[in-house]
Amino acid sequence: MNRKDNLAELVARGGVYHGVTGSYPSTVLTNVINLLPAFPSFKAETLLQAVLEREALMPTGIGRGVALPHPRTPLLKETDSPFVAINFPAEPLDWNTPDGSKVHTIFLIVSISSKQHLNVLSRINFLCQQEYFRTLIKSQAPKETIITAIREAEASWAG
Repeated sequence: MNRKDNLAELVARGGVYHGVTGSYPSTVLTNVINLLPAFPSFKAETLLQAVLEREALMPTGIGRGVALPHPRTPLLKETDSPFVAINFPAEPLDWNTPDGSKVHTIFLIVSISSKQHLNVLSRINFLCQQEYFRTLIKSQAPKETIITAIREAEASWAG
């Protein structure tokens, strides 16, 4: 994964959104997608439909208060800019997580390929295993604090 597409850059591109309203995953996802900037190659409704179809197959709540919604197949073209938008719902949500936890952090992943998607998932999963990062997201830290923590983690992985 090149620097332009490391997780810190994907989050910088996608943004961090606090206080997203909605009582159900579908409502919050609708509001999340409506907060995002316009997409050059598809409509927001297309992304919403793809994400909701994926949720209908199997909820993307992974536990420990985290959900990773994403389209089942990449919607972006190779020339588009992939992103990860971190969203903090106004209230924790039931998301049918394996551990029964309510979701306090949503990582919306929009990638250009399955390979990139899996790489992003593994990075998020690793970070969410780290106590310091879980504390940051649970406390709904500011965007720059989260991006700095991700950059530092990614730098340490590079060796």
